[in-house]
Amino acid sequence: MQLLDHVSIGVNDIHAARPFYDAIMNALGATKVYERSDALGYGERCSSDDTVSTCLSVYLDPATIDENKRHWCFKALSRQHVDAFFAAGVAAGGRSNGDPGLRPHYHPDYYGAFLFDPAGNCVEAACHAASD
Repeated sequence: MQLLDHVSIGVNDIHAARPFYDAIMNALGATKVYERSDALGYGERCSSDDTVSTCLSVYLDPATIDENKRHWCFKALSRQHVDAFFAAGVAAGGRSNGDPGLRPHYHPDYYGAFLFDPAGNCVEAACHAASD
């Protein structure tokens, strides 16, 4: 069972967020499903014919966003996808919050990378598969 239908991340500058989220979502193989002046959407939206997909919304939020322990983790199909996520995010204005690598305190094959987006939100990509 996939637990989440959709999730939203607020950013205070959608123009700075657009290249960052375009880059990391592309690195993970997620397509853009909508783009408005105040919001971006990635993934696949559910419908009556597709009840298992998930969607990410990045929306303009004028509130101050401080670094905190809240973060969003995206599934990666391989460790190479995690590496690509990290490289793309840094190149598009993100900051490292944990380089790609094993996180054995989660489980022996947990491979992840953490970034702060341009607004300060923490995002992660994780692969749970054994070495590929």
